Amino acid sequence: MASNEMKILIFSLNDEHYATDIKDVERILGYEEPTVLPEAPSFVKGVINYQESILPIISLSKKFNFGEDKDTENRKIIVVKRDDKKFGIIVENVYEVKDIDNDLIEVSPPITASISRTYIKGLIRLGNNIVILLDLDKILSLEEEQSIF
Repeated sequence: MASNEMKILIFSLNDEHYATDIKDVERILGYEEPTVLPEAPSFVKGVINYQESILPIISLSKKFNFGEDKDTENRKIIVVKRDDKKFGIIVENVYEVKDIDNDLIEVSPPITASISRTYIKGLIRLGNNIVILLDLDKILSLEEEQSIF
């Protein structure tokens, strides 16, 4: 992979295409219903058992104010690693891992304020699709992280 390329994982959420740097992803799990925790933040769906530890599961649909997660048969949990902490995010579908040239990443326009621009690294045009490149490292604020871990 050339130095100006990035390997991304493309997935769907709210019927839109999203992506993240594959370096932020530990693995992709089949969906399992999390155990609900009382008084957890609204976007925390619950926890699951993962590699002999407890993995918090986050609903990006709730986090981004899209409403409830869609109950699709292709639903997956992406395990995100962030320093020594891990959490899972629920996505509707996982499509592919793809190498892209960094030059394809465009700065997100001001209209993307509906999802805080801190989460968005940029937009990628792939064929007829626009893929929103998320920065999973910034999905949780410090306060949110402290309430979860």
